Amino acid sequence: MKDHYLLLTPGPLSTTNAVKEAMLSDWCTWDDDYKSLVQSIRRDLLNVAGASAGVYTSVLMQGSGTFCVESAIGTVMPQNEKLLVIVNGAYGRRMVTIAERLGIETVPFECSETEYPDPAQLSKILDNDPAVTHVSLVHCETTTGMMNPLRQIASIVKQYRRTLIVDAMSTFGGVPINLAEMDVDYLISSANKCIQGVPGFGFVLAKREKLKVCKHQARSLSLDLYDQWAAMEEQEGKWRFTSPTHTVRAFKQALDELRKEGGVEARYERYIANQHTLVNGMRDLGFIPLLPDEKQSPIITPFYYPDDPRFVFDVFYRELKKRGFVIYPGKVTDYDTFRIGNIGNVTPEDIKHLLTAVQESKYWESLSFKNKE
Repeated sequence: MKDHYLLLTPGPLSTTNAVKEAMLSDWCTWDDDYKSLVQSIRRDLLNVAGASAGVYTSVLMQGSGTFCVESAIGTVMPQNEKLLVIVNGAYGRRMVTIAERLGIETVPFECSETEYPDPAQLSKILDNDPAVTHVSLVHCETTTGMMNPLRQIASIVKQYRRTLIVDAMSTFGGVPINLAEMDVDYLISSANKCIQGVPGFGFVLAKREKLKVCKHQARSLSLDLYDQWAAMEEQEGKWRFTSPTHTVRAFKQALDELRKEGGVEARYERYIANQHTLVNGMRDLGFIPLLPDEKQSPIITPFYYPDDPRFVFDVFYRELKKRGFVIYPGKVTDYDTFRIGNIGNVTPEDIKHLLTAVQESKYWESLSFKNKE
């Protein structure tokens, strides 16, 4: 099936035909073949993360990425312990909302949306508040496309002997991350991001010894990460409740394609090439990126609205969609922006076609010309 448009968003994203075709067969959740498939995915995820199966484990969870964030926070945070959330975008704020809804004492470390967290300030907070037991961070805030300095933050958190929870929703599989090197305790991601699967479930990579002590801590039945993990361990790949079988099979295909592409490093290089092609071309067309190049990740790129009163994002969006491309609205608090994703089954050649479509979709310039006539 030919795609009706190319998705240039932070996920769901454009997938290969082979990933789509993998969903054409039906699977029984109790069948040994299906459970074996689940177990192979769990092993593959650890390999992608450079994590030893003796130290780390993986658990799959139904739902969107946010379901998995809530599952992790709601399970791994003991009663009467405190969570510090680094916030420099919408998804850090969402973590705060989740924790507060669950009745967890939460300390938001608020930062500018266009700046990295100040490591000295983080150290000061941890030094002054020994009650903080866990620290959470969004690796890439797709609000702005900025990739937070995970290695530096992990070093500080571990210096203070706190537990580190990383939302790597938009980076895992597309940006090199070695859990063991950075001593990350929990990493959360989703099927429909850089591994290029389809929506339906997410996953958590966790230190075995950390997860083992989380029994009976969960604040939800269906989102109990420990019970989900225990079932998968004891029943060799069985999910507690109905699993998204078609999505799981598509994800296995996506993992195979990641390996054939050359692994995370090769995919990272393709995403970087996509992003450089995009930014250079958009600048040539008169668009200004929100972030300076040194802060920009290869995941998604926000651009300021053109300085023209005739520009309306919804009209621009529809013009691009007519030409086969779907982009994303902005989410930055203080600036009018739109966003263009660089991940998925997308190449620099696709980005060049997009740039042609952007030039053709600059309807406000045509309006200006007609008005002058």
